Amino acid sequence: STIQKQRQELHLLIAELKDRDKELNDMVAVHQRQLLAWEDDRQKILTLAERCSLLNNELNKRNEIIKSLTKRLKFLESQQNDSKTTFENTQRKLKELSQKVTDATVHCQALEEKNQSLHCSVLELSAKTGQLQAREQELLTMLKLKDKAILETTDYITEFTSKFKKLESALHAAKTEEFSLNKEKQDLKLRLKELILETNKLKDDLCEKMKENTKQQEEITHLKQENGCLRNELLLIVEKAKRKDQLLQFAKSKQARTDTELSTLRQV
Repeated sequence: STIQKQRQELHLLIAELKDRDKELNDMVAVHQRQLLAWEDDRQKILTLAERCSLLNNELNKRNEIIKSLTKRLKFLESQQNDSKTTFENTQRKLKELSQKVTDATVHCQALEEKNQSLHCSVLELSAKTGQLQAREQELLTMLKLKDKAILETTDYITEFTSKFKKLESALHAAKTEEFSLNKEKQDLKLRLKELILETNKLKDDLCEKMKENTKQQEEITHLKQENGCLRNELLLIVEKAKRKDQLLQFAKSKQARTDTELSTLRQV
C-alpha cells in the first residue's frame, strides 16, 4: 500500500511536472513572441525617430516659409496703406477740382447774365438811335418848313448831335465790353474743358488705383488663406508627433512589463 501510495504520488508528480513543462513551453513560446514583438517595436521606434527628425526638418522649413509669408504680408499691408493714402489724396484733389468747376460754372453763368443785360442795353440804345434818327428827319423837315426858326433849330441840332455822339461812344464802349466779355467767356469755356479733361484723367487714375487696391486685397486674402492652411497642417503634424510619442511611451511600458515577466521567468 505504501508503494502504491508512492506510485500514485509519483504519477501525480509526473503529471504535475508535465503540466509544469507544458506551462514552461507555453511561456517560452510567449516569450519568443514577445521578443519578436519587441524587435518589431524597436524597428518601428527607429523608423518613427527617423520620421520625427524628417518632420522636424520639414517643420523648420515650414516655419521659415511662414516667416517669409508674414514679412510679405506686412509689406503688402504697408503698400495697401500707401495706396489708401494716395486714394484719399486723389479724392481730395477731385473734390477741389469739382469745387473749381462749380465756381467756374457759376462765374460763367454770371458772365452770361451780364452779357445778356448788356445785349439788352445795346438793343435799347439801337432803338433810341433809330428814334433819334427819325426825330432828326422830322427836324430837317421842320427846318425846310420853318426857315424862321433856323437859329433855334441849329442850336437844338448841335445839342442833339453832341448827345448822339455821346450815345455812339456809349454804344462803342458797350460793344467793346461785350467783345471782352465774349472773349472772357470763351477763355472760361476752354478752362472748363481743361478742368473736365483733368477731372476725367483723375477719375481714370482713381479707377486704376482702386483696381490695384482690389488686386492687392485679393492677394492678401490668398496669403492669409495659405497661412491658415499652413498653420492647420503644422497643427496636424504636431498632433501626429504627439501621438507617436504616446505610442513610444506605450511601447516602453510594454517593454518594461516584458522585462519584468522575463526576470520573473528567469527566477522561476
